[in-house]
Amino acid sequence: MNLPLALLNGVDPWIFGFSFLTVAVTLWMGFRSAKTSKTASDFFVAGRSVSVGWNASAISGEYLSAASFMGVAGMVMSSGYDALWYPVCYACGYLFLLLFIAGPLRRFGAYTIPDFAEGRFDSPLFRKIAVCFVLFIGFFYTMPQMKGAGVTLAYIFPGLPYWVGVVLVGAVITFNVALGGMKGITLVQAFQYWIKMFAISVPVFVLMAVVGFYNTQIGANLAPGETVPPVSSVERKPLVEKAPKDTAWIAPFGPLTTKAVTAAANALPAEQRPAFLAEHQKPYSLLYTYSLIIALVCGTAGLPHILVRFYTNPDGVAAKKTTMWVMILIGVFYVFPPIFGVIGRNLLPELYSGVGAKGTDKIVLELPTLIGAKYGVVGSILSGITCAGAFAAFMSTFSGLLVSMTGALAHDVYGRMLRPKSQPAERMFAFKVAAVLIGGVAVTLGCFVEPLEINFMVGQAFAIAAASYFPLLFMSVWWRGMTMKGAATGMLTGGLCALGAAALTNLGTLALDKGPMGKIFAGFAPLNGFWAQHPLLRILCEQPAIWTVPLAIGLMIVVSKATSAQVPADIRMKMLVLHAPEKLGLKQEYIQEHQAGAGH
Repeated sequence: MNLPLALLNGVDPWIFGFSFLTVAVTLWMGFRSAKTSKTASDFFVAGRSVSVGWNASAISGEYLSAASFMGVAGMVMSSGYDALWYPVCYACGYLFLLLFIAGPLRRFGAYTIPDFAEGRFDSPLFRKIAVCFVLFIGFFYTMPQMKGAGVTLAYIFPGLPYWVGVVLVGAVITFNVALGGMKGITLVQAFQYWIKMFAISVPVFVLMAVVGFYNTQIGANLAPGETVPPVSSVERKPLVEKAPKDTAWIAPFGPLTTKAVTAAANALPAEQRPAFLAEHQKPYSLLYTYSLIIALVCGTAGLPHILVRFYTNPDGVAAKKTTMWVMILIGVFYVFPPIFGVIGRNLLPELYSGVGAKGTDKIVLELPTLIGAKYGVVGSILSGITCAGAFAAFMSTFSGLLVSMTGALAHDVYGRMLRPKSQPAERMFAFKVAAVLIGGVAVTLGCFVEPLEINFMVGQAFAIAAASYFPLLFMSVWWRGMTMKGAATGMLTGGLCALGAAALTNLGTLALDKGPMGKIFAGFAPLNGFWAQHPLLRILCEQPAIWTVPLAIGLMIVVSKATSAQVPADIRMKMLVLHAPEKLGLKQEYIQEHQAGAGH
């Protein structure tokens, strides 16, 4: 009894109340929806009966993760406006998905991407390869969600260890997914989108009304005498403890030009210039930006937890309409997080000295409390609303990731490889067991990533998706000459290269942590000396999409040309199924055909 009471000491009741209400409503809706999940189809694809409006809200709720709700604001605050590439490309990726993949993918008829891989190439072996990347991408993407959970719980309960928040939230979401599968979380995720939209927008308007509107905050970032923000400069967090009126913020991840660094350094006292130049002269930053754009745009079209959503639409036309509405919904949402970053840069500069759960990633949670000094309880209420939005963010995305990974294990591994003659009830039980197993692994990984930035980790997950599933889907849908060997070679090489490169840089970064993570990963500390001597390699490994995506596509073309005799014999019919209008009646439910042969 003493532990719960100790945790509640110093807890703002409004913040706790709104957060608890969000979790309670999520669980209640999960229980309620689970009662309607009766069949394997309900668990895997929500019975293919989700309407355009519900699905668009659910996909938006699933897509707007902790990286969108907390990470974008934190990155704009720490790195400047160049961080806007994240929300811009998150939204643009859906345009690519709309034009090239959403409709054909749904028309093919499947439960998962490995289903598509096997059906397109008539290769059970390829299914096994494709399953691996559902797990690789999924686990990389769950880590930033768990970081968001740990940060939020540590904010609500001062003194609570980061890992406790990760474990608590992970357990709640795992329970919810195991209860009702895809159908069980669809309504929950749709509801959570609107919670996030309310929680990110209302506090912004109130904040600007109290502390000054957007132009006022931008003006605070200008040097004396300046009237226009500089075109390019550098990140400012190491400069001072209080937000200065300097030119050192409004732009990039590392300066785009040496001139910008020099200009910012010249604004400092002479004794500070050498250290500043050593810190900020980062070559190849423009290359990083291009690579990030490729990762985010192409990666959106390769995320398994997003792609599986299109199987829940009744048909390909509904899938395209859903995608269009998703672009609108997430586009409106992304207007707001950068404003938090701009205002926070001026009003909460102390977050620059924080690391992990105490750094800039919590600006969305912390900023509304400033209103409390003038309006008392209003600040606590607004902070409670943003905390509720943060809960909705990482809970909805983690739910979707868990469903896609669990579906891969229960449907593809258990139901198609290990026990192809298993009954639907057995597959549903396997789904629940797999949900608990994968949830446990995700929580464990999440406990290790406190020192890493949320958006940074998400960018790497997108890079892995861009180098594996995106080439597979794009080339398989639009090129009839693709063979299984070509697809497998390209996907394996590109995806594994991206995975290995991203993991290497993360291990080196974790070794620099001054806390327990630094001790755990101390063996990788020499990597940082290597990166310092080879900055180009560091950039290419930290964000590998710029070379792994062309590598994957190039290998697919070369190997497919070399094995052209192995193009599936019925490729003309399959391309018709992918691209012909539904009214022609050519759509084939690939999985149902195979289930019939398995005794279903």
